[in-house]
Amino acid sequence: MVDIANWAPVRRSSRGGFAARSSASAIRCGAAALASLDPDRWRSLADRAVEPNGYYLADWGLPLDATARDRTNASALTAYSDLSSGQSGAKTLVGLMPVISAWRAYRIPLPLLVSADPYGTLCTPLLDHGLPVQTAAALLCEARALGQRALILRNVALDGAAMRAFMAVLEHDGIKPYRLHGHVRACLDATREAEGLLRESLGVKKLKELRRQRNRLAEHGEVSFQVSRATSDVARALETFLALEASGWKAQRGTALIQHRGDAAFIRRAVPALAKRNQCEVVTLSAGPTPVAAGIVLRHQDRAFYFKLGVDERFAKFSPGVQLTLDLTRHLCADPAITLADSTANPGHPMIDPIWRGRLAIGDVLIPLRRGDPTVPLARAAIALRRLLREHARRAVHILRERQEKNA
Repeated sequence: MVDIANWAPVRRSSRGGFAARSSASAIRCGAAALASLDPDRWRSLADRAVEPNGYYLADWGLPLDATARDRTNASALTAYSDLSSGQSGAKTLVGLMPVISAWRAYRIPLPLLVSADPYGTLCTPLLDHGLPVQTAAALLCEARALGQRALILRNVALDGAAMRAFMAVLEHDGIKPYRLHGHVRACLDATREAEGLLRESLGVKKLKELRRQRNRLAEHGEVSFQVSRATSDVARALETFLALEASGWKAQRGTALIQHRGDAAFIRRAVPALAKRNQCEVVTLSAGPTPVAAGIVLRHQDRAFYFKLGVDERFAKFSPGVQLTLDLTRHLCADPAITLADSTANPGHPMIDPIWRGRLAIGDVLIPLRRGDPTVPLARAAIALRRLLREHARRAVHILRERQEKNA
């Protein structure tokens, strides 16, 4: 465990590490199994985080770590303040970064720590809003003390407050980070009026076509949009979502949550627990008594996160996923507690990109822990080669699937 005093301007260490001026209060950093963390302290930190991340909430992360496929038994870099949290003099958790080894993340045998995959495509660490730079410095110190040579932040908001805190530490220590990968993805400015935003995004002609499809869908029963928030309602709506997700192409590819016992156990535990704290809701679109689309939305501070969508493909010609997303857009824009919604979708997503025209810059960033470390270029080259090979494999699978669909 490492003590680092409150990070005033950091002075550069001749050995390329992170040094700090002493002060009355210190941040104590360490590493532990993610499952061993106190959930109440974790929740308290999330409430104070400088940047929201619904996928690093305690009631999401702990169930995920317990049972989710290929995502169990992660570790965490932590930082605690000397200031008492009021729990019998216990320290206050001010920083949390779930991590795994580079071998587990990339099958690369190098001493690197990598952001743990939280099932959603966002790994922004939780940093206390009152001590973001000090906390970032402490987390990097702990990684260095563990003998690691670099830290890789995967799927972080490149322009977010957390990344700015890390950049401040690196700038003062004369260390250059490297962007391994970057892209932009769709987000929603929920402070705007929904109808005007949709007209601007889709245009009058496209909206007219979607209204026509909705009217045709109504021939199967009155179309309704429901938002489930209460724990019991959420549990029922979640089962509807799971059934819809497993009824289409995701099930054919083996990626539906309910197809793996560990994934199903994780989501059935996480969603009601988050709903109990007003941090999750399940949205459903129905035609009469028949659900045709459903989605899971996480909430953290003033941000929403569109986790997953499931549709009944028997109604595909009515665009049920788009119809649900239009209603969700209206719902979020009408909620004064939400200012932005992150689609957490892949870049260029054909459904969400035309509707949510805002863009978030997301990327993977490699942070060296020593200046001039020869391990860093090796890591960059190995990760770049792995990405290239995976991209070729992905294209080959895509071509194969297209041929199979044509033959069918």
